[in-house]
Amino acid sequence: MAREEQKAKGGGLGAAIINNNRVLPNGALINTLKTHFQQFFDANGDFKTDKFLEELKTSNINEVRDGYKLSFIGKDYAKLQTGRASETMIAPDRAHNDKAENKNSANVFITGDNIEALRHLQNAYENKIKMIYIDPPYNTGQEFVYNDKFEFDDEKLKNALGYNDNEIARLKSIQGRSSHSAWLTFMYPRLKIAQKLLKDDGVIFVSIDDNEQANLKLLMDDIFGEGNFAALFPWRKRTAKSDVPFGVSQDYEWILCYAKTNEFTAGVKGGTRKYFETADFPNRPWRLHDLTSQRSASERPNSFFTMIDPKNGAEYAANPNRTWAITKDTFEKYYEQKRIIFPGDYDFLNISKPSFRYFKDDDAEKLGEQFGYMQLSTLLPKEAGLSQDGTKDFAELFDNKIFSFPKPTALIKHLINAINHFDKNAIILDFFAGSGTTAQAVIELNAEDGGNRQFIMVQLDEPTNADSEARKAGYNTIDEIARERIKRAAQKIKSEAGLNAQNLDCGFKHFRLITPDIQTIDKIIEFDPTDQSLFNDDMITPFAYPQSETNGLDTLLATWLIDDGFTFNTHIENIEFAQYTAHYVKEAAIVYLINQGFDTHALKSLLNKIGKNELCVNTIVIYPYSFSFEVMRELKTNIKTNLDNPPIILERY
Repeated sequence: MAREEQKAKGGGLGAAIINNNRVLPNGALINTLKTHFQQFFDANGDFKTDKFLEELKTSNINEVRDGYKLSFIGKDYAKLQTGRASETMIAPDRAHNDKAENKNSANVFITGDNIEALRHLQNAYENKIKMIYIDPPYNTGQEFVYNDKFEFDDEKLKNALGYNDNEIARLKSIQGRSSHSAWLTFMYPRLKIAQKLLKDDGVIFVSIDDNEQANLKLLMDDIFGEGNFAALFPWRKRTAKSDVPFGVSQDYEWILCYAKTNEFTAGVKGGTRKYFETADFPNRPWRLHDLTSQRSASERPNSFFTMIDPKNGAEYAANPNRTWAITKDTFEKYYEQKRIIFPGDYDFLNISKPSFRYFKDDDAEKLGEQFGYMQLSTLLPKEAGLSQDGTKDFAELFDNKIFSFPKPTALIKHLINAINHFDKNAIILDFFAGSGTTAQAVIELNAEDGGNRQFIMVQLDEPTNADSEARKAGYNTIDEIARERIKRAAQKIKSEAGLNAQNLDCGFKHFRLITPDIQTIDKIIEFDPTDQSLFNDDMITPFAYPQSETNGLDTLLATWLIDDGFTFNTHIENIEFAQYTAHYVKEAAIVYLINQGFDTHALKSLLNKIGKNELCVNTIVIYPYSFSFEVMRELKTNIKTNLDNPPIILERY
């Protein structure tokens, strides 16, 4: 196997760099199709389009060939970014994380570019996030300019995208701009990866103003699917102003809400549902629900049919503009389950069309143990607050006005509570953390209802303005403000919670994304394990982050764990082989050999522990830069020949 191919398959930074040089705009989609639809690929890995289209036809799926779609300068490049792996490393903040309040915390704060953070997170948190809330930069010409670096030179862009010189120049014209295309190119890959992180019953909320609301709606339709649009919440940010252009005061912003799938549900406390108690269902009250949907016949052709009452043959036709909420194929199943009620089934009901029956115990399972929940309304409660309330929340923690227009904590709490009141162990992600409002909302809710929700915050270390109040107060970057806010809010919440705060997680672990210098990257790419002169090179220290007392080994291990699918809260054991320290993940039976100094004594100890069943090992991950060629050869040979069920050995460059 060629050295480059070996590195590409082993994982790690070297593999990421090599594979990123090969990525194509549809790479992420093709990988998904290969994972879930292998039958549509031939032996050469080519997609069999004809077979796929034929399968769609035989499965009664309408194929829409014409229709509108969202196009913008940079869309192909945005897709290209989606398929790339991160070329950054995750450095734990040792000085912060080892403090008593943070050591066992399940909460996480990541300092760095959120596109890089999301690329890491998708390895460990795909299908694990219950809710995402983000408040991205609004495209006002002041808050946003496109500064994502172009990660390919012109020649590679031409090869990957098939662009000519003029198209490359047009693409690069968005750099440093605040155009609609620039903003959409910025948002597309972030939202695309975010969609992968959500659980099947998960949901995302995105705050936005009028400048990009319409484009964001189309973008999210494109990424999440039109059918997963849940709501557009109008949020009143201020009371009317008289000194505004054109005599119209823009008092509202918007919160777009999309579900991952139709498993999503939401509910808020307040009010009661009307349930009927009937003799045919003793001790099982039920209620009615409209059996039509707002989808048209062209959107849901399988739901556009005439429903016939089996008892008397009465016919009820669907409306071309409002079809049934069930399909013709599922009608019989629901009718047999006594879920569908026709006019005349109950004398006391005055209904003119078939309706759907929900039982109270169904609601209990879906909406929590209490029945006092109603569906979430787009009408936000007055208690959700205005922009001035967000400023007030912040002012209660800081003396100076060092952050402009933070969202009210009550607004985020309302959204979290509506989604997570019956899942109090949910993970909530905010990858535009700003001042840290979402983190404060999570801790406050946990203090109020005894929940164990966790947050993951991501914030770029964007410098504060040199003459700003924040800089005068000693905060050089935005992420510093957010982390300080979380600490102050947690202290305040804990003091107010009293005895209820005993099990409250008020800490967080901090990680920083770092980019190795070019000399280190060159060594990684060019490293030849047969060249003995390279063995003495230190390939661990370059990944240290001294400001947080993090050594290079901490960084390598933290990065590998996330990229191998382990969360930030995975328990890691230090394990000794002779006098060599390795790292062990018991739940997956993986040993990481990163340190230098592995020798014959360490090998003998490793073989004994595995051979005597003192240690269960399925995989050994090795950092070749710390191993001489001879030691590596000896390790591989002995593992293969001296163990009955030898573990997999994975070299990671």
